[in-house]
Amino acid sequence: MSSTMENSTREVVFSLNGLNDTRTNKLIYFSCSFLIYLFTIFVNMTLVVTVMLDRILHEPMYIFLCNLCVNGIYGATSFYPKILLDLLLESHVISYSACVTQIFIVHSYVLCELSNLTVMAFDRYVAICKPLQYHPIMTPGNVGKILLLPWLLSFAEILIGVLLMLRLTLCGSKINKLYCTNWDVVKLSCTDTSINNFYGYGILITHFVQVVLIVISYFHIIRACVRSQAEQSKFMETCLPHLITLAIYGLSAAFDVLYARYESSSSLQGLRNFFSIEYLIIPPLLNPLIYGLKLKQIHRSVWRLFSRKVSALT
Repeated sequence: MSSTMENSTREVVFSLNGLNDTRTNKLIYFSCSFLIYLFTIFVNMTLVVTVMLDRILHEPMYIFLCNLCVNGIYGATSFYPKILLDLLLESHVISYSACVTQIFIVHSYVLCELSNLTVMAFDRYVAICKPLQYHPIMTPGNVGKILLLPWLLSFAEILIGVLLMLRLTLCGSKINKLYCTNWDVVKLSCTDTSINNFYGYGILITHFVQVVLIVISYFHIIRACVRSQAEQSKFMETCLPHLITLAIYGLSAAFDVLYARYESSSSLQGLRNFFSIEYLIIPPLLNPLIYGLKLKQIHRSVWRLFSRKVSALT
């Protein structure tokens, strides 16, 4: 923001101070970030294209995985382009409208990720605990509706949060992060933010319910797998990657939420940066790798796809 606050918040320019302690070695940070971004897009797109092209993978489990990877690309794109630009510039600022856009994309990615993981847990629960009902439940029509549900839910939730944020009068412009978040902008307000806080806790409770549903699903899945060696093998192949993905996402998101709410003003900027970006970097990068390595059918299909491309070129 300019030195004097404009009457309209639409004219506000925020200063992102996350890179202030990283004025040296910017070229190295830029190169590493750019390569990680390209690799993240590559591995996610590889899995998405593989699922689309291989008819064997046209099953609910792989389609839901495809949806998870699309969300990973969506989330990574909300963060990397801006941080790459900031690493090339001396001043790290963002306009009010761009900040709101980034808030919408980042938060909808986070909420959609958890909803996708909930859907995938439900899919594995039905497949293992109610195998005879799997195909009647997972019809193409129902799968389509379930695919849309995480996106619609996350967009609706963050849209309300953004609208509540837009009504606030801001009395500050400095954000001690690498990117904009709803909570960081709300903290800059000099008006009452109790409604924003109340709504934020409501979203946390809503998605805590999703975590409970995932735990319940896996309680029944593990109980069912104990009875059969075949089911144990199925669990290790199809459910273990999901649990690893869930653990990575859950720990990353929990650290960021807790650190954003209860961080100390004396905390090191590097530590702030780490906790604020890990859930935007690690899950989109590791999800397709985890599933690609653990799911034999995905592994085989990716290998077949690349073999065909290499044969066509030679």
